[in-house]
Amino acid sequence: MAAQSNGHGKILVGLGANCPGRWGSPVHALRRAIAEIERRGVVVEAVSPLYETAALGAARQPPYINQVALIATRLPAPSLLRLLNEIERQSGRRGGRPWGARTLDLDIIDYKGLIVGRSKVLKGVPRERVRPLVLPHPQLENRPFVLKPLLDVAPEWRHPVTKTSAKELWRRVKKRGQGSVLKLVS
Repeated sequence: MAAQSNGHGKILVGLGANCPGRWGSPVHALRRAIAEIERRGVVVEAVSPLYETAALGAARQPPYINQVALIATRLPAPSLLRLLNEIERQSGRRGGRPWGARTLDLDIIDYKGLIVGRSKVLKGVPRERVRPLVLPHPQLENRPFVLKPLLDVAPEWRHPVTKTSAKELWRRVKKRGQGSVLKLVS
């Protein structure tokens, strides 16, 4: 499927961590990641507050600290993904199992409304060793740890595939009882 864009013009990056690493605590890792993104020439226009959320997936994980950044860059999406992966490696992140503990996790949530790689995700093709570029980020509409901080930096954002507003997606997640796990971190 060819890449499509709905012309939002927004680039949103999700950040998360739930275990200490080379850059310290999860809170310190997220703050350092934002600084590293800026140091590499990407403009960080807005950053949400930090939220503590229950970990998904493997049992007995510490809670995650999550946030979303609104950025601007001339880098194409694949180059931005490589930059984010490089920052993850610099922080000490190593490969791990899906939904496992992370010293740092950086994901492109939306890149100017671009739609790419969705057919692979929807058909259940296994993930490659190197994370493929899939936009918008798969399952973001079911993830309170993405939606709540996204509302802080881009309240008028709409899902590029479903055209559903962030506010409506957040309302649906809360209605299912998933939004109650969030709390602000100072």
